[in-house]
Amino acid sequence: MIRAVITGTGSALPARRVSNAQLAETVDTTDEWIVERTGIKFRHIAGPDETTATLAADAARAAIAAAGCTAQDIDLIVLATATPDQTFPSSATKVQAMLGIDDAVAFDVAAVCSGFLYAVQVADSMIRAGSARRALVIGSETFSRILDWEDRATCVLFGDGAGAIVLEGQESAGAPDDRGILAVRLHADGRHNGLLYVDGGPSTTGTVGKLRMKGREVFRHAVTNLATVLSETMAVAGLDASAIDWLVPHQANARILDATAKKLGLSPDKVVVTVDSHANTSAASVPLALDTAVRDGRITRGDLIVLEAMGGGFTWGAAVARF
Repeated sequence: MIRAVITGTGSALPARRVSNAQLAETVDTTDEWIVERTGIKFRHIAGPDETTATLAADAARAAIAAAGCTAQDIDLIVLATATPDQTFPSSATKVQAMLGIDDAVAFDVAAVCSGFLYAVQVADSMIRAGSARRALVIGSETFSRILDWEDRATCVLFGDGAGAIVLEGQESAGAPDDRGILAVRLHADGRHNGLLYVDGGPSTTGTVGKLRMKGREVFRHAVTNLATVLSETMAVAGLDASAIDWLVPHQANARILDATAKKLGLSPDKVVVTVDSHANTSAASVPLALDTAVRDGRITRGDLIVLEAMGGGFTWGAAVARF
């Protein structure tokens, strides 16, 4: 059978790095308050010349280089974002142009913080169906552009950035020890729209709007949903949680990461944590954390990794892969 194998990872962050202390100069908050409740210490904020598409293109270039291929080898680009450069066309097509790719399938997916998992599922399905051979899967966000900087409960939580992977179709035996994507499970429940959303849009207010969130309720749903979907996806892959080498979770809140690992009986040492350095970068969160752990040598070839996320919608999902 054909498996979609991760052959390269990459990431990009805006040049401006903002500490909690710097944020406290303009927002009614403190470093202690933010760290105690979220674990966040720094975030990166996009400058005027940095956009979702430019960050995505930089992350894509790094992933392509790591994969040992060229941009012209890419025939599919799936970009997960809730903060596109324009209402249309897709930011994926802008990335395509920036990379100098003459022809490829290119489109965006919108599932907020779960967007990268949704994009992985789409690319994996297209590769296994023979519709693509080598795909760029990207998560990129500039959430700083939709934050209400007077709402200290939300503006301290988010940052900007991008992460990318190259997925390549390769022949495999169809066994649990294959390299590549082994299982993906996705969910959505639109009844919870009012707990995490943006209060604007082209067909409602005609404006971009600002992010709104009821943090306590989101936290409760996140811990339950993530633990459940992780167990579900491992079962589909035919593997036990004890086989996990690395959990690469959505980096929303250090307390959610701790609670999810505890529910699964996973050692904290097996959880990749970057929320302290990047804050919540929505769809970019998982690929940013993955690239960080690959480049610092923690994740190596043959490791079993689990990616998971939950975001507005609610949407949530998980993917099991052998790196």
